[in-house]
Amino acid sequence: MNMEYPLPHRPAATPIRLLEVLEPSGGGSGRHFIDLCRGMHLRGHHVEAVYSPVRAEESFVRELKAVGLPALHAIDMQRAPGPSDVPAFLALRRIMKEHGPFDIVHGHSSKAGALTRLRLPGRHIPRIYTPHAFRTLDPTLGRGGRLIYGAIEWGLAWFYTDHLICVSDDERSHAVSLHMPQERMSVIVNGVDPPSPDMARTIRASFGITPDAFVFGFIGRLTAQKAPERLVAAFRHVAGSVKNSHLVMVGAGEMEGRLRQAMAESGLQNRMHLTSAFTGPQAAPAFDVLVMPSRYEAMSYVMLEGAAAGKPIIASDIGGARTVIEHGGNGFIVKNSDDVSELSKTMIAAAAPETFARLASAADRLKTRFTLDTMLDRTEMLYWKLAERRRVSTMV
Repeated sequence: MNMEYPLPHRPAATPIRLLEVLEPSGGGSGRHFIDLCRGMHLRGHHVEAVYSPVRAEESFVRELKAVGLPALHAIDMQRAPGPSDVPAFLALRRIMKEHGPFDIVHGHSSKAGALTRLRLPGRHIPRIYTPHAFRTLDPTLGRGGRLIYGAIEWGLAWFYTDHLICVSDDERSHAVSLHMPQERMSVIVNGVDPPSPDMARTIRASFGITPDAFVFGFIGRLTAQKAPERLVAAFRHVAGSVKNSHLVMVGAGEMEGRLRQAMAESGLQNRMHLTSAFTGPQAAPAFDVLVMPSRYEAMSYVMLEGAAAGKPIIASDIGGARTVIEHGGNGFIVKNSDDVSELSKTMIAAAAPETFARLASAADRLKTRFTLDTMLDRTEMLYWKLAERRRVSTMV
């Protein structure tokens, strides 16, 4: 059930003053953040951005600075709760006071979402929160962790949040399961521009992959959440059945050393390739099938990039998978498990000529569903609704 917010048309002459805040500063949430800041800036709104340099990727900072916002602020925000949250909270308050007034404050990810929503008494500024995957979606968190983080999210949602944006129906269902207020909740799916195919041949050639080879691809951070080790293990079974196949993995992270060792030990190091030299949009057109073995997601940009490139997708049963993938149509959804037998069998089936032709045809037909402009339009209308409500209330 897609719950886009029905909102009035925004008069072009009325810009909104926005403060966008993000802690992770990279990955899919970073991509969304930059797209949103740039999009609202180009639409004539006053946008100021706050990011944390603690976990910031250099490419993220470089691209955010290139947007040309009227103000960009760096505040040290740590992922884990701790004493550092106090100076970060006070720094955010100073920005709101010295650079405001703002019509909307929008927090992205759990830490920035908490720091922007917690507030002292005073003039109310509407707060919007986009989790980009609730912490409670992590299946490795444990019962105690889910109870603690779930209680925190519940309290913030009920008492400090004007609106919650979920990026998939699955994420919304999870929020409802945590008893968050549905009347202040919308689903706005992430959007992407179609990737350019210009780099596809270059990427294949860089690994000595011939044009007729069948390429399974992975894009993402090399972390436990993305479960890249599942794909390496699965490909060891696939390689014997799909003779002219390769695995190309694009990403970086703390699991890189472990993955390179597993590739070397497999004896397939000439058919498994790992690099961080390319971006997701550059890499996706080079694949025949995109594989996403993640343990949890809300709505992955990688999945959207693969879909926009017209590529069949095999994904574990994660958030957003059923929004993007029509099982048996433009891809397959497999059990979310560390047992890779189903994943490897599905990869082998997808590479069969007749099956692949059918998957590729469906993927090409469905590639225009999730555009960046649609995401910007729906978010802008929500901003306008809350900003107008605030303006009316201050006049009463």
